[in-house]
Amino acid sequence: MHSDRSVYILLTNTGTLFTKSIQSYTKAPYNHASISFDRELTELYSFGRKHPNNPLNGGFVKEDIKTGTYSKYPNTTCVIYEMQVTEREFEKMKRVLDLFIRRKGKFLYNLLGVFGVALGEPIEFSNSYFCSQFVAEVLQRSGIRLWNKLPALVTPDDFRSSDRLRLVYEGKLSEYIP
Repeated sequence: MHSDRSVYILLTNTGTLFTKSIQSYTKAPYNHASISFDRELTELYSFGRKHPNNPLNGGFVKEDIKTGTYSKYPNTTCVIYEMQVTEREFEKMKRVLDLFIRRKGKFLYNLLGVFGVALGEPIEFSNSYFCSQFVAEVLQRSGIRLWNKLPALVTPDDFRSSDRLRLVYEGKLSEYIP
């Protein structure tokens, strides 16, 4: 496969109470997934907190590794993967993302879906996603299926087991140098 573009998957662990409660169940080192179209992670998107202090008000968010929620948690650990994609897949992803950006106020954080994953039952609502479900959805709508399961059952940890992703960095997010 001739690849000419890359997208980046960022998995993080902020160490927040919400993260710790998920982690006690998943036993996974990272419990948040985001997608970026550049190595610097300037165009970084996910589903998560709209305001750093309120874990319950969530939705589609453009994240910033230097400000926002991450700046409140300087010890955030992360792993960054690069995935090579074709030009066509890259363009499709950008189009899918544009739909999210244009309608960002309409999306909700799929908190129930997080419990659904725990139960192995997909809990889906229209316009409602959790972080890894969103990333998997963007990939799937662009023709990339990394696993044989619904986006509503994809966990951040699943990204660590995909052979299409190449490890770029692991360590403190604040110490990442692109």
